[in-house]
Amino acid sequence: MSEWLPNSVFEQGIAILPLVSIDLIIKDRKSGDYLLGLRKNRPAESYWFVPGGRIRKNERLNNAFLRITEIEIGCAISMASAYFKGVYQHFYYDCVFNSETSTHYVVLAYELELNLDELSLPSGQHSQYEWLSAEEILARIDVHQHSKDYFLRDT
Repeated sequence: MSEWLPNSVFEQGIAILPLVSIDLIIKDRKSGDYLLGLRKNRPAESYWFVPGGRIRKNERLNNAFLRITEIEIGCAISMASAYFKGVYQHFYYDCVFNSETSTHYVVLAYELELNLDELSLPSGQHSQYEWLSAEEILARIDVHQHSKDYFLRDT
């Protein structure tokens, strides 16, 4: 079973290693809009961002996907239900612990089509949620560029 590192060890890791994460590009089956949450924490604090989370050491990808979907959208979904969009790189000037340490993510992006009634959106990482069209996502200045990047490959 994978476990969280103590904060002091994790902070040292962020300073010297890239992190690996899964981002969820969630599309509403009916409207075609995409889910974004307003981030509460660094990095990307106060920006609209797609849901997602870090993969833990020794955690299999499907187990990480199940855990991240449960935490981020309130229902555990198998990775087999998602479309793999690709590998992305996210570079931030800050980290979850401070504004001086940069963060580097290698991100595995997956798209899911769901019905709104399947979701139970939690408030852990995001203070609010919005459903936006791809065009709205690309046009808004308060949507983080890393989230916009998921929609640029399609245009």
